[in-house]
Amino acid sequence: MTTQVTLSTFSRAGRWTAVAALGLSLSVLAGCATPSASSSVYTYGQAQREQIVRTGTITNLRPITIEKSGTSGVGAVAGGVVGGVAGAGVGRGMGNALAAVGGAVLGALAGNAIEDHMGKTSGYEITVRLDNGETRVIAQAADQPLSVGQRVQVISGAGPTRVAPL
Repeated sequence: MTTQVTLSTFSRAGRWTAVAALGLSLSVLAGCATPSASSSVYTYGQAQREQIVRTGTITNLRPITIEKSGTSGVGAVAGGVVGGVAGAGVGRGMGNALAAVGGAVLGALAGNAIEDHMGKTSGYEITVRLDNGETRVIAQAADQPLSVGQRVQVISGAGPTRVAPL
């Protein structure tokens, strides 16, 4: 039994491979550009800098959502490419062109929605009564267990202010 492999088989497989590689590359780049609101993450420029530490007690914790301002467009572009290539595989002639355009539009919308959702993280608005009597409110990612009445340190000076357990 002989299986006939045509040039169009390779070009279709090659297109899907290229689309998958592009989508993966764009996802990796988007992940690298995501800023962190974690109290445990420091940028290279914030490392090895003296900071001020004050101690206090958490008096209120309010759950919040921290979102990236705007989207980078990477999701829309990647979704448009994937949707366009997927749509191009449907139909022939004018139907093929319409399917490619429709796929690109729907893919771009879906990709943008996914990027928007991925740019959100759960956080806390933390109210801390400092030992000197002052009150401070800091918003940060909910990546550490915190509770009302807990003793914490408020770290500030070289970048964002952070709340960390003592």
